[in-house]
Amino acid sequence: MSRWFPWLQAAPLALVLACFLLVPIGLIVVVSFYDYDSFSLIPDFVLTNYREVFASPVTWQTYLKTVWFAGLTWLVTLALGFWLAYYLAFVVQDATWRMVLFVLCTVPFWTSNLIRMIAWVPFLGRNGILNNALVGAGVIEQPLEFLLFSDFAVILAFVHLYTLFMVVPIFNTMMRIDRRLLEAARDAGAGFWQTLWCVILPLCKPGIGIGSIFVVVLVMGDFATVRLMSGGQSASVGLMISNQIGLMQYPAAAANAVVLLAMVLLLVAAMLRVIDIRKEL
Repeated sequence: MSRWFPWLQAAPLALVLACFLLVPIGLIVVVSFYDYDSFSLIPDFVLTNYREVFASPVTWQTYLKTVWFAGLTWLVTLALGFWLAYYLAFVVQDATWRMVLFVLCTVPFWTSNLIRMIAWVPFLGRNGILNNALVGAGVIEQPLEFLLFSDFAVILAFVHLYTLFMVVPIFNTMMRIDRRLLEAARDAGAGFWQTLWCVILPLCKPGIGIGSIFVVVLVMGDFATVRLMSGGQSASVGLMISNQIGLMQYPAAAANAVVLLAMVLLLVAAMLRVIDIRKEL
């Protein structure tokens, strides 16, 4: 009986995962092989939906655009998240102030994503706060057109929404670093950048890996940000799936969802090969 006890303990969680994760994914895979017309689904086993995914140049461009959004957002959030976490972990010495500043980082999450995105519209618009300030200061003669309803606005919104997902795991990793290692590095004659590169950065890899997974997965599946901040001028796989669902093209949407899931899993697997996050779990 003792041999089966661990399995019995894990059975409730396994049952929940099977019902609410594996079964829905299985249904999506099944529907992705269905045929359809303008009014209904046709149970069948056809490869038409996957042919449209892999044979359409527009679809390929949409997938590449999504990867580009994810990659650029990851780079910016990693840079911001690392230095914010470094400041909180190593520069701020008082625990109370550290907690206060960390809570301030979470203030934007007290409102919904939609409200936070809409808040950028009056700031970045052609006649918005930023353009009016730059024109009034004589920095530019004409308002900048690329600030809103562009790829720049999409990336800016992504960074605003998801930087905290990079800050938290990196900060958690940095707080676990033994300060005596930093003292030993300084005693050995290492400068700031040598200590950062040879001591802090290697020990922060698990946190960077967890934050990277969060950011990449969230950006790859996002559609509302692209729709609102690009003004319909950019596309992503999530937005394409949303539009297909709106047109009741459920098998085509399911096929794109399966391909997107496979792509995300491959990216996550590649990250896990590079960084061992089990040290953080």
